[in-house]
Amino acid sequence: MKNITLSADEAVIQQARDRAARDGSTINAEFRKWLMEYTKGEDRAAAFDALIKRLDYVEIGRKFTRDEMNER
Repeated sequence: MKNITLSADEAVIQQARDRAARDGSTINAEFRKWLMEYTKGEDRAAAFDALIKRLDYVEIGRKFTRDEMNER
């Protein structure tokens, strides 16, 4: 695992330590979770773009016929 150094206000760091302790965690563990979620954002955006492209054939606002709505 790679180490990094971050800077933040002392009071904020203490609040983060206190919250992590209440949650039975550490700042380091919470940062790792955040970093994983942060990097997943790009994957989610790419997945969303792919979904939109797959649904490109859908006509927005088109009214369905009664037969189409009852089709199974």
